[in-house]
Amino acid sequence: MTRLDVRAVGEYDHRHAVGLLAAHSIPGAEATDIGAASHSRLVEAGDGASRASYRVDLTFTADGVSVDVATDDERVLAQLETVVRRWLDLDADIAAVHDAFSSDPVLGPLVTARPGIRITGNPDGFETAVVTVLGQQVSLAAARTFSGRLVSAYGEPVEGTGLTRFPRADVLAAADVDELRSAVGITNSRARTVQALAAAVADGLVIAPGDDATAVRRRLLALPGIGPWTVDYLAVRALGDRDAWPAGDLVLRRVLGGLTTRQAETAGAAWSPWRAYALFHLWAAVLPTAPAATAQATATAQAT
Repeated sequence: MTRLDVRAVGEYDHRHAVGLLAAHSIPGAEATDIGAASHSRLVEAGDGASRASYRVDLTFTADGVSVDVATDDERVLAQLETVVRRWLDLDADIAAVHDAFSSDPVLGPLVTARPGIRITGNPDGFETAVVTVLGQQVSLAAARTFSGRLVSAYGEPVEGTGLTRFPRADVLAAADVDELRSAVGITNSRARTVQALAAAVADGLVIAPGDDATAVRRRLLALPGIGPWTVDYLAVRALGDRDAWPAGDLVLRRVLGGLTTRQAETAGAAWSPWRAYALFHLWAAVLPTAPAATAQATATAQAT
């Protein structure tokens, strides 16, 4: 077992990260312990035929995260460190975000209460996209239930890890739609969206940060059952767009005082080019780890 100590640049609100991971943890594929500030999942690493799924056990502190993994291959370790840094947004210029928001009447109290909040994403863009589709118009708890069923029915248990790998795109693309619908407990149209998304990824669509984010968004919007909210959400958590702003998000609009989507779009314009960070600060109030200071700051924001 090798341990990597991956430090954050600047302040790090590790409790926010753990709370977010717990809220989205997929049964069977991930395990999160809020009390121990730990999270475990499988991450793909390696090259060519040597590429494999490695269990990574993360332990969070205010300085960053310790990563335990069962390999001493330096190339794999270097890849995993890169993945973790991007996944947890550990290289973010948090000071610049704080400076941009500190005098804002809505976000100022929030960044003062929790200045180290970052954009916690996911190391697997396809997984993020499928789980987002499963979470459309349902509660977060229901989305986790659907995701757990999908993993149980189509995932791949990885020997010696105690975890199951999220289903591969080619597996879901080839799945019978009726069987997929029945196994996960979703509607037929939602099952078809999952299958269409899987087919696109199996055909070469890469959902990851890069220079072709506009093209990725265009291809996603062309798929049945995927609309602006889904794409904007994925831009934040999978494509690395720090100015993405899912104005139609119900929780976001509620925290802002019950705004319409158009009103939320207008409100967010003032927070560009850091709107994704504004989103995470506004979301933070509903996390299980949100302290009293954040709740008070959010009440202030709603009254502004």
